Amino acid sequence: MSDGRKTVAIVQSNYIPWRGYFDLMNLVDEFILFDDMQYTRRDWRNRNVIKSPAGLKWLTIPVEVKGRYLQSIKDTIISDRAWNERHWKTLVHGYGKAKYFDAYRERLEDLYLNATETHLSAINHRFIRFVCELLNIKTTITWSMDYLLTGDKTERLVNLCEQAGAGEYLSGPAARAYLDETAFTRRGIGVSYMDYSGYPEYRQLYPPFAPNVSILDLILNEGPDATRFMKSF
Repeated sequence: MSDGRKTVAIVQSNYIPWRGYFDLMNLVDEFILFDDMQYTRRDWRNRNVIKSPAGLKWLTIPVEVKGRYLQSIKDTIISDRAWNERHWKTLVHGYGKAKYFDAYRERLEDLYLNATETHLSAINHRFIRFVCELLNIKTTITWSMDYLLTGDKTERLVNLCEQAGAGEYLSGPAARAYLDETAFTRRGIGVSYMDYSGYPEYRQLYPPFAPNVSILDLILNEGPDATRFMKSF
């Protein structure tokens, strides 16, 4: 963390993200959900992967997309309100035999069956907050909508960091290819990148091991020991 100020990450909201997402969150002081960004189809915004007896399975939240090609994530609306019941049944089928499923069953069922929000951002926020509570992640979560958005691409990120009082910006590694680091350093903000390599394997149902599935897989299989298989704890 540079010059005593806080470290910030700026990431779009995802549905039940993988463990690397929460490691990134746990390493910063403020995690800004960048849901002013354009919604991208066939991405992690409204879906993720779990294990099932038949192999890897996508859980997808259906959203309105027809005629809305330029819509932002924050404006993306759920198109089928019964998605939560289907996802819950799929999780019961896939993880009913997981070691810690019974320990989390009541809270997870409540989480899913009361997920009646109309917008994708709100749904994602609900599940992210739930996982943070389970993992005891204390990072402040805010929205890009809480700030004044100006500039394009890198400049927009720099302006968000500056408004948040950041001295360090922690980014995902893919941004190395396009991020203009000098735009940050001119404002006195350092830039560093998350390293997602070398994650250890953990107890997982239905081999072979799949490293990049939703964090719910790790939690239901390892319970209180889940953080031992993460990098930031």
